[in-house]
Amino acid sequence: MLRKSKNVIGLDLGSSVVKAVEITLEGPEPVISGFARVEVPPGGSTADAVNAVFQEGTFRSKRVVTSVGGQSVVVRYLPMMKMSDAELRQAIRFETDKHLPFELDQVQLDCQALERGAGVSTDGASDGNGGEEEDMTVLLAACKSEAIEEQVQLILSCGLTPVAIDVDLFALANAWELCGLPPDAEDEPTAMALVDVGATRTSINVLCGGETCFSREVAIGGQDMTQAVGRRLGVEPFEAEAIKRASESHEAEVNTAIAPVLEDLVSELSLSLDYVEHHSGVKVDEILLSGGGVLAPGTAAYIEQATARRARTWNPLEGLRVDASRVDVEELEAWAPTLVVAVGLATRARTQ
Repeated sequence: MLRKSKNVIGLDLGSSVVKAVEITLEGPEPVISGFARVEVPPGGSTADAVNAVFQEGTFRSKRVVTSVGGQSVVVRYLPMMKMSDAELRQAIRFETDKHLPFELDQVQLDCQALERGAGVSTDGASDGNGGEEEDMTVLLAACKSEAIEEQVQLILSCGLTPVAIDVDLFALANAWELCGLPPDAEDEPTAMALVDVGATRTSINVLCGGETCFSREVAIGGQDMTQAVGRRLGVEPFEAEAIKRASESHEAEVNTAIAPVLEDLVSELSLSLDYVEHHSGVKVDEILLSGGGVLAPGTAAYIEQATARRARTWNPLEGLRVDASRVDVEELEAWAPTLVVAVGLATRARTQ
């Protein structure tokens, strides 16, 4: 059984922290068999942080899955006529000119027909009623080839084997699925929003009946909160970050400092959720929060009150077994809300 086990490491190459989570399939059961995180110092090298992660973690494998995000990535939900997967592969290239800000020869792209039919589109296209029988929604994802090549070279330079490169937005949904959380009831169509507040950007992925129906990135993150705390208290960024995470002695100052950042984030989040509800006819009734940006005390409660929707910090390790002989369980749990992307990437262990 051990010889047949499959191991994949989800490597989250964050701008301020590099995180790695290894999932091993022991039979059909996924097990967390490795974990490490290393902060990238100001002006530091991501490659150095990756090497440090693999020195610290007791990983069984060097097979890694990473992800891309930001301005190099475009995600669109396109209404198209129903067709086979083979036909879609041919047709999608004729659709890209209308939806991508890049030249076709500059990108790597992929597409997937969604089961829910035509509905919400990030570029405003929607049939408004969930789609006619002859229509379908196609998820199109594209990334500049240069960004992918840079990431592959980084991985290879660290002595690792790249298995796949995913998109941050979709890693959230993969982590949610791995937890075995039940989908929404079919007779009461509702949706939930997975919101990952990273250092420099926030990823929003809305799931309708367990399937992605809307995704977007917002250029607001935890670093904005840290800078606001630093300005308010007159301290260096590293000290402001520590105060932000454990603000018992400066709670009032921290809450005051980060309030404008949270207001901007909630404004963008509310616009996204209102858009989904208007175009899909389903209610987004819950927000699952993750990422280092939600570690500031009171963040989840603020977002819940401001959006008038249930909001809670999400632990992507729920329901997963951890190999305590290889992983510091206490440290893993302490950082769990920040590991959603890494866990989502590591779910490739089930398919690779």
